Amino acid sequence: MKRACDSNAFRQVISSLGAEAVIPCNPTRKHLIPYDFDAYKARNLIERCFNKLKHFRRIATRYDRRAVNFLSFIHLAAALVWMR
Repeated sequence: MKRACDSNAFRQVISSLGAEAVIPCNPTRKHLIPYDFDAYKARNLIERCFNKLKHFRRIATRYDRRAVNFLSFIHLAAALVWMR
């Protein structure tokens, strides 16, 4: 499996922002860099949730002008995703 984000430059950008890089190493890297597997697992779960929510066109295009309406549709979409 190829890890596209596993570069030293990308890791430097993340650390300059004050965040911790939670990226698994490419298995062909000479010196493997340790990462927090539990944090990676949680991050991956959240990214998958956003991906499922973006399948709703109204969320992906930010169709609603008012934040209250947008948030209410996010709640509705999250409930629909949860019930699947």
